[in-house]
Amino acid sequence: MQFFFEVLIGGLLSGIMYSLVALGFVLIYKASGVLNFAQGPMVFFAALTFVGLMELGLGFWLSLPATLLVMVVLGLVIERFVLRPLVNQPQITLFMATIGLAFFIEGLAQILWGANVRGLDLGIQDEPIQWISDRSGMNVSKFDLAAAGIAAALVTGLALFFNRTRIGRALRAVADDHQAALAIGIPLQQIWAIVWAVAGFVALVAGLLWGARNGVQFALTFVALKALPVLILGGFESIPGAIVGGLIIGASEKLAEVYLGPSVGGGIEGWFPYMLALVFLLVRPEGLFGEKIIRRI
Repeated sequence: MQFFFEVLIGGLLSGIMYSLVALGFVLIYKASGVLNFAQGPMVFFAALTFVGLMELGLGFWLSLPATLLVMVVLGLVIERFVLRPLVNQPQITLFMATIGLAFFIEGLAQILWGANVRGLDLGIQDEPIQWISDRSGMNVSKFDLAAAGIAAALVTGLALFFNRTRIGRALRAVADDHQAALAIGIPLQQIWAIVWAVAGFVALVAGLLWGARNGVQFALTFVALKALPVLILGGFESIPGAIVGGLIIGASEKLAEVYLGPSVGGGIEGWFPYMLALVFLLVRPEGLFGEKIIRRI
């Protein structure tokens, strides 16, 4: 049982980091109904920009706000020059635009900062917490716990912001019905600009945490793919769903790798979340926290 809980806790801590990536998708989808395929490249761009600025000698505490400014500006530019001209276009058009945007951001990041793999040190060691090991015998990583705490604080703060503030209420109105929101005076374009700027901030936090864990490299763009099962389980429009979905995916993939992996030759961690998402699509396609859509035929 001790080993079981150690694996479970490690999976839950990883799941919170998955939730952080999924949150970027949720914010954009709630505001515009667009699945932002460029979220992964935005994470990569943020991490690479931060490391690049540090290599120029700015230091951690100057590189952090500078990178935040870059990501906010990137989000505003995307909204102004990509999303706004495509207002009222079919959803597939917007989705294809984000695919093209993803390739553009990937190329821009590597043109500016190069394509070499870089390390990123946030000052948090990836080693077991000694007092937990002494008392329970379980190995819980300092980095995993700190990263999960940062991600949880950010997700909680954004959930409160969008549920308790005027901008948050305007966002929910825009998500429900664009035309009705415009009719009552909600500035649609300003709301989209705010959401894309916040998505840039979320991409920065996710880029720093995942870059510190796996290194700043092109593979960070694929982290977003692991967020897709999280979205399917939790619902594409639910911030609490992103949290719960991330916890489920993180815990299930670790437990499946340990207990089912040996019987199927290993490597189950890479594809088990997608199989779980497929089951949810067959049983509850709107996700745990998604709203059921009833259409008259």
